[in-house]
Amino acid sequence: MAKRFEQNTGPSQRQQRVAELVRHALAEVLSRGDLQDDVLTKHVITIPEVRMSPDLKLATAYVMPLGGRDEQAVIKALDKNKKVLRQEVARRVNLKFAPDLRFLRDETFDEAARIDALLRTEKVVRDTAKPSPDDDNDE
Repeated sequence: MAKRFEQNTGPSQRQQRVAELVRHALAEVLSRGDLQDDVLTKHVITIPEVRMSPDLKLATAYVMPLGGRDEQAVIKALDKNKKVLRQEVARRVNLKFAPDLRFLRDETFDEAARIDALLRTEKVVRDTAKPSPDDDNDE
């Protein structure tokens, strides 16, 4: 009987490797300024993560312009140039099929800021503060 894999195990090693290759290819195209788009040439765009579908036919790139300015305009410009970006990824990454590209806003910076704000709250600071030597003498 064939061994079945659990559905909740996360991306395979192949998905992660291909996602990293796609991420590098996209970053190279955007950093070189190969696209003739006013919005994309005015912004420095970071691509912290790309996730591939299990069949490697869809790549979801999480993008964030430097400084977080004009996020929606940048994502619209990337969507508008999706065809050219897909061709460049296909040229740089050797795959049987060029993956369709989808661009989403990277929310990890917001999540990190939220966690940082939680860690700076008075309750957490009070709980993590080192006890002073005077506290031990009260007993």
